[in-house]
Amino acid sequence: MQWKKSYLVAAGILGVVVLYFIVRTLFSGGESHEAPKGKTGAGRPAPSVQVAVVPEQTRTYYVTMRGRTESARTVIVRSETAGVVAQTPVAEGSFVRKGAVLCRLSVDARQASLDQARASLRSRELQQQASVRLAEKGFRSQTQVLQDRANLDNASAQVRQAEIALEQINIRAPFAGVFDRREAEVGTYLSPGQACGTMIELSPILIVGDVPETEAARLKVGEPATARLVSGETLAGHVRFVARDADPQTRTYHVEVTAPNPSMTARSGLSAELKVAAGTGPAHLVPVSAIVLDADGRQGVRYLAVGNKVAFAPITTLEETPQGVWVRGLSGAVQVITVGQSYVSEGQTVRVAGK
Repeated sequence: MQWKKSYLVAAGILGVVVLYFIVRTLFSGGESHEAPKGKTGAGRPAPSVQVAVVPEQTRTYYVTMRGRTESARTVIVRSETAGVVAQTPVAEGSFVRKGAVLCRLSVDARQASLDQARASLRSRELQQQASVRLAEKGFRSQTQVLQDRANLDNASAQVRQAEIALEQINIRAPFAGVFDRREAEVGTYLSPGQACGTMIELSPILIVGDVPETEAARLKVGEPATARLVSGETLAGHVRFVARDADPQTRTYHVEVTAPNPSMTARSGLSAELKVAAGTGPAHLVPVSAIVLDADGRQGVRYLAVGNKVAFAPITTLEETPQGVWVRGLSGAVQVITVGQSYVSEGQTVRVAGK
């Protein structure tokens, strides 16, 4: 029996429809077009993440820099007169009080000059007293009395000069500190201006560093600061100087912090981590593991925005602690993604594990 052409066309269309449904059932597993709740398009489930609610807190901001300790003063103590070194009473590296003798020169004829000046002074005193008595009786003029008074003053000045010359044989410490280095030994001849040794002042002690130009404006003289030395010791002090002129090579500004060092255990030249207070402001304590990099290489955290959508916020690290990292750049209480943050992207909808 011969089929009509219209029947053949209808049968072909029916066969195509049946084949379509068979293929769709095989590849879709019988699922409907509508994605179930909690799943994304194409039938994939929404990524699961864990979050931690991080509140906003007010915290002191710090500027951190590498630094080193320095003596507050370093002075080369020099001789004021000429002579041969007779004694060196102080050992190198020892603490001395202000006025202690570091080097003592030979007395030579200085004591004799002082004795002579004192004898001359006594003679002038007697002469001046006799002149006054004679003037009272009318046997001496007032001009002669004044001349004798001038001679007495001159003799007194010569005594003072001789006393200073004798005292100058003692080269003394100009301040309390450490006699760091001796330049002259017993028997060395010193001319005026030649060095006996070097004194350094370690209490208070300086901690110096260089701050980037982006942070210099935040530092103020008088602000508190702490320094953790390479030896493990911590010093607390305050800023005494912030440079106004940048180093032309590094474009950094010199900073000086002064700190008490009564026991003088902190030595000059030690490396230190210097932290200077730079005001207060909002901060968040986030886990170290929550910090990621975005596509542009910026450091930040991913958090949940409205509708469980992933958002990214760039941050500035303020301080690292055993509990986490204090950062700046977030606002208010934030749901920071702590698990799964490396496998989601901005704008993606996620579900929170356990909810």
